[in-house]
Amino acid sequence: MTLKTTAIPFFLCLAICGASSAQQPRGPIRRIPPTGIAVPEAVRAELQAGVDELGKQIASLRESLAKKPAMLELLPDVQIFHNAVRYALTYDEFFKADEIAKARAMLKQGMARAAELREGKASWTKAAGLVVRGYVSKIDGSVQPYGLVVPPSFSEDPARPRRLDIWYHGRGETLSEINFLSDRERSPGEFTPADTIVLHPYGRYCNANRFAGEVDTFEALDSVRKRYAIDENRILVRGFSMGGAACWMFATHHAGLWAAANPGAGFTETAEFLRIRDLSTIPWYEQKLWHLYDSVDYAVNLFNCPTVAYSGGADAQKQAADKMAEALSQVGIVLTHIIGPNTGHRYHPQAKLEVARRIDSIAQHGRNPAPWHIKFTTWTLKYNQMLWVQVDGLEHHWERAEVEAKIVHPLEVDVTTRNVTALTLSFAPGYCPLDNNHDPRVTIDHQQLTAPKPQSDRSWEAHFRKIDGNWAVVDSDIEPGLHKRHNLQGPIDDAFMDSFIMVRPTGKPLNETTGHWVQTEMAHAIEHWRRQFRGEARLKDDTAIDDADIASSNLILWGDPSSNAVLKKIVDRLPIRWSEKLLTIGTRSFSDPNDIPLLIYPNPLNLKRYIVLNSGFTFREAHYLSNAWQTPMLPDWAALDASTPPTPTTPGKILDAGFFDEAWQFTQPGQP
Repeated sequence: MTLKTTAIPFFLCLAICGASSAQQPRGPIRRIPPTGIAVPEAVRAELQAGVDELGKQIASLRESLAKKPAMLELLPDVQIFHNAVRYALTYDEFFKADEIAKARAMLKQGMARAAELREGKASWTKAAGLVVRGYVSKIDGSVQPYGLVVPPSFSEDPARPRRLDIWYHGRGETLSEINFLSDRERSPGEFTPADTIVLHPYGRYCNANRFAGEVDTFEALDSVRKRYAIDENRILVRGFSMGGAACWMFATHHAGLWAAANPGAGFTETAEFLRIRDLSTIPWYEQKLWHLYDSVDYAVNLFNCPTVAYSGGADAQKQAADKMAEALSQVGIVLTHIIGPNTGHRYHPQAKLEVARRIDSIAQHGRNPAPWHIKFTTWTLKYNQMLWVQVDGLEHHWERAEVEAKIVHPLEVDVTTRNVTALTLSFAPGYCPLDNNHDPRVTIDHQQLTAPKPQSDRSWEAHFRKIDGNWAVVDSDIEPGLHKRHNLQGPIDDAFMDSFIMVRPTGKPLNETTGHWVQTEMAHAIEHWRRQFRGEARLKDDTAIDDADIASSNLILWGDPSSNAVLKKIVDRLPIRWSEKLLTIGTRSFSDPNDIPLLIYPNPLNLKRYIVLNSGFTFREAHYLSNAWQTPMLPDWAALDASTPPTPTTPGKILDAGFFDEAWQFTQPGQP
């Protein structure tokens, strides 16, 4: 049997095969996750007693370890077991009878770890093999689990920095916390390279590691960094199926962070994978927002990240790598694509060996954190950095922006841009290759500028901005005034990728119809945050929001200026006017009293945080059926008729929707 790739003795397939048959669903929607099985009352009572007892132990440890922060930081390693069983009981998520035995084992393991912590011990922190651990998420304060494969060599030499592979799991609609933890304690996964720590993120369930699932990777990785010695230049991303889609996304959107990427199967774009034949059926703003996660749109970023793709030759999801190969060929890159001959949705044994050989060779060399040549594209300031290049401003969001930067001489940097209004060039200490005896010359779009000298520690930072159409050296990456910038650029879903609080209205609404819609949709948002992102949303009354909340969190304001005290305080500083008889968004007016705004905007009380009006994350039940549908369904703002009932695809009838411009100002409604 022979395997080939282009220009080397392995096969590169260029033909585009059939995509997923997923379509915008019609009719009854299957519940995801599904409803669990009936648990006998005696078993339920037994497990609940175990949950209650472990909960008491956790509360006691929190108090007794208050003055021992190093030990207190290990408490999430106990809480993961408590939460797994508590969630399954509370939310009816026992899916098979054998999960009851798994739950018993987890309560036992949680009690054992709690007992160790009480004695000032934590044997699992020094253990090799399969280890499960946890961290507290900044997003909602939830404790999220992750799995590790710790190599045997760790026991002998724990302080030596090691390679780390991140492996993204496939789709599993019954992948509860119980099942995830159980899997991670019995299976090492697809690849276990020698002397390598493998991190298995939970990814907050089954969302292709998008939104909060994306943040989970970085929070889990930070947790591992605190607990194990990691070689920062030998971190790799890998995955298969849904995990392959996640790997493609992390490889293209965060290419400068990894030594290599190894995606298998999955999907890399939305329209063809979902076989959307008539784009006129999809709102224009949804199509623009596909640019948030479609990996093909960021393909050139793999110039900076060595990539080895894998597909089964008979797998429909080979379409993912074929689309990436097509996109890469347009920017002069040939994709290394290993094909398992006559193989479906799995790894072919011989192909797997070849993938491992190539990836291990790349990992041995490691990442170059300061290459002389960078190519970078983005569509949003959410993804604004590639190694020593950072994009600080765009002319227009959701249009392609490009930067190509080269160190052409120890005294000269050459940069070309498209759709970029501000950027920063910076090297960490020890990495700047420029001559620190002279002010370097930086040429941007054929305009020559003199930048500050590198520092004596071989660090360098220089900021540039277009002013009246010409590039200039400036003092900061933050432009004065209100402007879209990294992590403050929208759309609505972006507010749920950092700390947020749902703010419940306590006053009387402007009318009963909108008041009822608000209560129903708020309950829906809270319930589905738990279902799809496996956390319990923080909820506070509007009258209880304090300065600490405003400083720390995005505020999700439900209600109207009559019912929500926080909204009443700031409504005159938002680009809307809202009374009992008229809603105005920018220059567009809506005269039906049942019309209500949904929007995201910088919080006037703290311009470093968002406020959101009347929306949770914007994809809904119908979109859970395929991960490719899990993209933003609303832009920066929308007007909605609250008298129209919500559906599995929309929160109601959308009257109009659009984006704010780069200064967070209203633009004309409808498609630009």
